[in-house]
Amino acid sequence: MINNPKLFSKEILKAILKLIIAGVLIGVLKEYDFIIAIILILKIIHNIYKEIFKPKQKNWILLIGMLLTGFGGIIGETWGVANGYWEYHKVTREIPLWVPFAWMLAFHYLYKLERNLIPYLKNQSQKNKILLAIILAIILPAFGEVITIQLGVWTYFWPYQILGVPLYAFLCLVFVHMLVYTILHFICKKYKINDIVYH
Repeated sequence: MINNPKLFSKEILKAILKLIIAGVLIGVLKEYDFIIAIILILKIIHNIYKEIFKPKQKNWILLIGMLLTGFGGIIGETWGVANGYWEYHKVTREIPLWVPFAWMLAFHYLYKLERNLIPYLKNQSQKNKILLAIILAIILPAFGEVITIQLGVWTYFWPYQILGVPLYAFLCLVFVHMLVYTILHFICKKYKINDIVYH
């Protein structure tokens, strides 16, 4: 299934390291949600400049995906906190300022990882791309959540938890990612956008 397992594994390890750094940063600075928000906004601006405004071929799909995920994420967060399914700690707000920007960067993170891993698939069919997206969406966001939960950023109140992350959260993370994936796939198909992840 994989052309070059060594390079494939290297991409996965780099992604895990980035996730650990982001999780620890949020965990250490959890009381300072404004500072975390500023750091994440600066990272978003950097990513947009690097991948949308700087290159000759603009990657508008990336921007659309980040905006959709940020919007969907804040709706989900508002619903979850309002219904008492989880709560954030050490901040004066119910939802910290950095949350929508973390969702946006989560999309960028998964998109970039999928884009880097797809060339290593022996068969780059849509079915295999979707399978890769689902596997990554199940494992990596939840791993990032484990780090921040263990550092006291928030607590879930849903049952059936693995290291603080409930089964429902795994399902919600996959649902959001695959919903955005489906929307972007149809946008690429309709407007004939040749994107390695969604076309």
